[in-house]
Amino acid sequence: MNVFEPQILGEISLNNKIVMAPLTRSRAINNVPNELMAKYYQQRASAGLIITEGTSPSPNGIGYPRIPGAYSDAQIEGWKKIADAVHSEGGKIFVQLMHTGRITAKANMPEGSITLAPSAIQAAGEMFTENGLVAHEVPKAMTQQEIQTTQNEYALAAKRLVNEAGVDGIELHAANGYLLNQFINPKSNQREDDYGGSIENRSRFVLETAEKVVNEIGEDKVGIRLSPYGAFNDMQSDYEALEDTFIYLSQELSKINLAYIHVVDQRVAFGAPDFTINIKKIIKENFKGIIISGGDVNTLEKAEAVLESGLDLVYVGRPFISNPNLVEKLQKELELVAPDFDTFYTPGEKGYTDY
Repeated sequence: MNVFEPQILGEISLNNKIVMAPLTRSRAINNVPNELMAKYYQQRASAGLIITEGTSPSPNGIGYPRIPGAYSDAQIEGWKKIADAVHSEGGKIFVQLMHTGRITAKANMPEGSITLAPSAIQAAGEMFTENGLVAHEVPKAMTQQEIQTTQNEYALAAKRLVNEAGVDGIELHAANGYLLNQFINPKSNQREDDYGGSIENRSRFVLETAEKVVNEIGEDKVGIRLSPYGAFNDMQSDYEALEDTFIYLSQELSKINLAYIHVVDQRVAFGAPDFTINIKKIIKENFKGIIISGGDVNTLEKAEAVLESGLDLVYVGRPFISNPNLVEKLQKELELVAPDFDTFYTPGEKGYTDY
């Protein structure tokens, strides 16, 4: 079956075409990856590729409670333990770098950090904290210096994750309403300088960040996640220039030679509106690398359908939470266990490593 065939990604060989999608689980006490997380990822190492939960390259990007970072020695050491655990089972792992930008609450952020975004526009909705839900912070519009500093934080985190922690690569999270996506989307980016307005300007922060990361770790070790038509975290799901925006991004990312584009389909898990065009096909036509996509994949037939549509790898999200041996279950067409939603973001092993 096609989905269980190996796949070359950059300079590594994946055992199959199933990708474990990034899933925020909030188990990193004090934002440091730990032994429990190593066990969790090791249990799921039969995925062709694991893309980890969102991991902040900066104290300013810690939006949610107990999400990991990659900006301190302790965090890098924690990721080394996780990478070693996954590699011991023959798996491959990319760490997703996620700066949450304006999607945050001060209660979740380290002391001295700043809530930054393209523009000083507060996101609608609320953020969960240890003490309940609170409104998102009003962000500070980033200065040119803060833009450069933040890009450099991405590059340094990527360098340390690959060279010191030994992960196989990194994914830039430019989807789901977080900082990179906030620059792309006209609802959250109302700048009037070189980083706002036109398609080229709204794409500039993402492309410059990608180039800086590639310069540190190599193009074959860098992927990016995009969410066209995504409404999650107060994004504008559709706008006049959407198709041209993602054509431009795909073409420019192709010039940088990124290993892959990971296209998020928010229609099921996030309740986003339907696509008005076949945006996945359009991105595939304009990018020469690997394309990952999925959305509501919980059977072998659905996984095969993604590949048959012309894409290269298929991501699976929530079923991996409660089925650590998901690949084997799909191969044998066994019934999947449903996840416990109440333990998605709680600390501890319950609903995490005990399935």
